[in-house]
Amino acid sequence: MILNSTTATVNKSAKEMCAFLTDVKNFEQLMPENISKFEMIKENGFLFALNGMPEIALEIKEVVPPKKVVLGAISDKTPFNLTADIKEVDNDTCTVDLEFTGEFNMMMKMMVKGPVSKFINTLSENMEEL
Repeated sequence: MILNSTTATVNKSAKEMCAFLTDVKNFEQLMPENISKFEMIKENGFLFALNGMPEIALEIKEVVPPKKVVLGAISDKTPFNLTADIKEVDNDTCTVDLEFTGEFNMMMKMMVKGPVSKFINTLSENMEEL
Protein backbone atom coordinates (compact mmCIF):
# COMPACT_ATOMS: atom_id res chain seq x y z
CA MET A 1 0.00 0.00 0.00
CA ILE A 2 1.34 3.41 -0.96
CA LEU A 3 -0.25 6.67 0.24
CA ASN A 4 0.94 10.19 -0.53
CA SER A 5 0.32 13.42 1.35
CA THR A 6 -0.46 16.78 -0.11
CA THR A 7 2.73 18.74 -0.84
CA ALA A 8 3.77 21.05 1.98
CA THR A 9 5.52 24.31 1.24
CA VAL A 10 7.75 25.14 4.20
CA ASN A 11 9.52 28.39 5.05
CA LYS A 12 12.81 26.62 5.68
CA SER A 13 15.69 25.70 3.42
CA ALA A 14 15.92 22.04 2.39
CA LYS A 15 18.96 21.68 4.66
CA GLU A 16 17.07 23.15 7.66
CA MET A 17 14.03 20.95 7.00
CA CYS A 18 16.14 17.82 6.71
CA ALA A 19 17.82 18.66 10.03
CA PHE A 20 14.40 19.33 11.61
CA LEU A 21 13.02 15.95 10.52
CA THR A 22 16.20 14.11 11.49
CA ASP A 23 15.75 15.31 15.08
CA VAL A 24 12.82 13.00 15.84
CA LYS A 25 11.66 14.92 18.93
CA ASN A 26 10.48 17.61 16.49
CA PHE A 27 7.76 15.26 15.25
CA GLU A 28 5.79 16.12 18.39
CA GLN A 29 5.19 19.58 16.85
CA LEU A 30 3.78 17.97 13.70
CA MET A 31 1.38 15.55 15.38
CA PRO A 32 -2.41 15.91 15.10
CA GLU A 33 -4.38 17.51 17.93
CA ASN A 34 -5.83 14.12 18.96
CA ILE A 35 -2.43 12.79 20.05
CA SER A 36 -2.67 10.98 23.39
CA LYS A 37 1.00 10.05 23.81
CA PHE A 38 4.41 11.09 22.50
CA GLU A 39 7.54 9.61 24.01
CA MET A 40 11.18 9.49 22.96
CA ILE A 41 12.28 5.86 23.27
CA LYS A 42 15.80 6.25 21.87
CA GLU A 43 17.93 8.91 20.24
CA ASN A 44 16.53 8.27 16.76
CA GLY A 45 13.13 6.84 17.67
CA PHE A 46 9.83 7.76 19.25
CA LEU A 47 6.52 6.25 20.18
CA PHE A 48 3.16 7.95 19.70
CA ALA A 49 -0.52 7.18 20.02
CA LEU A 50 -3.60 8.92 18.70
CA ASN A 51 -6.92 8.66 20.50
CA GLY A 52 -8.56 5.35 19.60
CA MET A 53 -5.48 3.97 17.83
CA PRO A 54 -2.71 1.62 19.01
CA GLU A 55 0.75 2.95 19.87
CA ILE A 56 3.19 3.21 16.97
CA ALA A 57 6.97 3.28 17.35
CA LEU A 58 9.08 4.84 14.59
CA GLU A 59 12.81 5.26 14.08
CA ILE A 60 15.01 6.84 11.46
CA LYS A 61 15.99 4.25 8.87
CA GLU A 62 17.77 6.44 6.30
CA VAL A 63 18.81 10.06 5.79
CA VAL A 64 20.03 11.50 2.48
CA PRO A 65 20.79 15.17 3.31
CA PRO A 66 19.14 17.42 2.36
CA LYS A 67 16.71 15.46 0.18
CA LYS A 68 15.20 12.57 2.10
CA VAL A 69 14.40 11.29 5.59
CA VAL A 70 12.94 7.78 5.99
CA LEU A 71 11.23 6.70 9.19
CA GLY A 72 10.24 3.09 9.67
CA ALA A 73 8.23 1.04 12.10
CA ILE A 74 10.31 -0.46 14.88
CA SER A 75 7.97 -3.45 15.15
CA ASP A 76 8.09 -6.19 12.53
CA LYS A 77 4.37 -6.88 13.08
CA THR A 78 3.31 -3.99 10.83
CA PRO A 79 6.25 -3.12 8.58
CA PHE A 80 5.96 0.30 6.98
CA ASN A 81 8.00 3.37 6.09
CA LEU A 82 7.22 7.07 6.08
CA THR A 83 9.45 8.90 3.63
CA ALA A 84 9.84 12.68 3.49
CA ASP A 85 11.05 13.84 0.07
CA ILE A 86 12.44 17.36 0.41
CA LYS A 87 12.94 19.64 -2.59
CA GLU A 88 14.58 23.05 -2.38
CA VAL A 89 12.58 25.89 -3.95
CA ASP A 90 15.02 28.66 -3.00
CA ASN A 91 17.37 29.50 -0.09
CA ASP A 92 14.49 29.97 2.37
CA THR A 93 11.79 27.64 1.05
CA CYS A 94 11.35 23.96 0.32
CA THR A 95 8.57 21.51 -0.41
CA VAL A 96 8.01 18.24 1.40
CA ASP A 97 6.08 15.24 0.10
CA LEU A 98 5.32 12.41 2.51
CA GLU A 99 4.92 8.86 1.24
CA PHE A 100 3.64 6.02 3.41
CA THR A 101 4.48 2.52 2.18
CA GLY A 102 3.45 -0.63 3.98
CA GLU A 103 2.81 -4.32 3.50
CA PHE A 104 -0.71 -5.07 4.72
CA ASN A 105 -3.29 -7.71 3.98
CA MET A 106 -6.53 -6.59 2.31
CA MET A 107 -8.48 -6.34 5.58
CA MET A 108 -5.77 -4.27 7.24
CA LYS A 109 -5.53 -1.99 4.18
CA MET A 110 -9.23 -1.21 4.42
CA MET A 111 -8.91 -0.42 8.13
CA VAL A 112 -5.81 1.80 7.97
CA LYS A 113 -6.12 3.62 4.63
CA GLY A 114 -8.40 6.41 5.87
CA PRO A 115 -6.69 7.10 9.21
CA VAL A 116 -3.18 6.93 7.70
CA SER A 117 -4.13 9.27 4.83
CA LYS A 118 -5.56 11.75 7.31
CA PHE A 119 -2.49 11.40 9.55
CA ILE A 120 0.12 12.08 6.83
CA ASN A 121 -1.92 15.00 5.48
CA THR A 122 -2.06 16.48 8.99
CA LEU A 123 1.72 16.12 9.30
CA SER A 124 2.04 17.88 5.96
CA GLU A 125 -0.31 20.72 6.96
CA ASN A 126 1.52 21.19 10.26
CA MET A 127 4.86 21.43 8.41
CA GLU A 128 3.51 24.44 6.53
CA GLU A 129 2.92 26.21 9.84
CA LEU A 130 6.56 25.89 10.96
